[in-house]
Amino acid sequence: MPSIMPVHDLHLLLPFALPSAAEAATALHGLKSAALDKLLARATLEERVIGEDFQRTLPHERWIARRFGAVTPADTRYSDDAPLAPFILLADGGTPGDALWACIEPVHVRIAHDHLVLIDPDTLGVHTEEARKLLEIARPVIEDLGVTLQAPTPLRWYVSGEALGALAGASPLRATGRNIEIWLPHEARTGQRSRAWMKLQNEVQMAWFEHPLNLERESRGLPPINSIWLHGQGALRPVKTPFARVMSIAAATRGLALAAGVKPSLPPESFAELANSSTGAHGATLVELDPFTAPFIEQDWANWNASLKSLEAAWFAPALQAITDGSLGRLSLTLCGDTGSVTVSVTRANLRKFWRRRPIAALLIE
Repeated sequence: MPSIMPVHDLHLLLPFALPSAAEAATALHGLKSAALDKLLARATLEERVIGEDFQRTLPHERWIARRFGAVTPADTRYSDDAPLAPFILLADGGTPGDALWACIEPVHVRIAHDHLVLIDPDTLGVHTEEARKLLEIARPVIEDLGVTLQAPTPLRWYVSGEALGALAGASPLRATGRNIEIWLPHEARTGQRSRAWMKLQNEVQMAWFEHPLNLERESRGLPPINSIWLHGQGALRPVKTPFARVMSIAAATRGLALAAGVKPSLPPESFAELANSSTGAHGATLVELDPFTAPFIEQDWANWNASLKSLEAAWFAPALQAITDGSLGRLSLTLCGDTGSVTVSVTRANLRKFWRRRPIAALLIE
């Protein structure tokens, strides 16, 4: 058998793993996570970002953009920045070049009593063929604006040009379940609502209204695809290489890795699987684990709790043992909510600091 070189520096990125203080009582009720509790209690707090209610991007998006240097120091005064569209385009197999890009996704907007609500795009079950047909209908409307369109995958489209590429839009999950009024794209320079976007959105909505594809979806009890959403605007820029290995299913993370010259891979099922795949590995490893997003967005705290229990067995307990026996030199955890994030790090020396008593509740975002 080949010799196994243990992972020495592991960073786990956990989107939506940090409920707010108001949600904690329900989310953490009855949760027993001895390994995670000990890791957090002994850890060194590296960074705590509170965030704000009306930021248009998500904490894990901002964290990954900063970590790879997709946001320059001069940009840090704009705490909303996460210019990820060109990197997502790269991950999807497109060619961003040096143009300014924004990502467009087909979505469902539900009519509430007196406002419109965006539904989580991942729950729509849009098939590739459905998305391809929707794109065929929308393409001439988009290109009439004089913008460049790329769609290496039918599920996500990319536009470049002054009419749309420079707009400021909100991440779909940031607006999901909320009144969309404040989250609609606006002109980045002026803050004014974009007439070009409103015209495009209205024309696409009319073209898709009562289309046979949507009628067929409704006959199956599925919501119609009745609108489009724009987000992630930015230009590809040189990035740094903070990790030797990147394991994630998230297109933005994979695209940043590609831009940094690192070939991404899928995340393993467990710490043991990661350790067994680390032969000859050098440098830090980033693993993005995402079992929390759907239950967090849906406020399904029973399933959120169950996901944390699963990670306790598959990741936190074996990682704690690896730190204890010295086969893992350093474990970093970035836990994100929907407004803020916390990053902690743990080494073998930290575990000796028995007087530290930081529960997970101490990390929660107000």
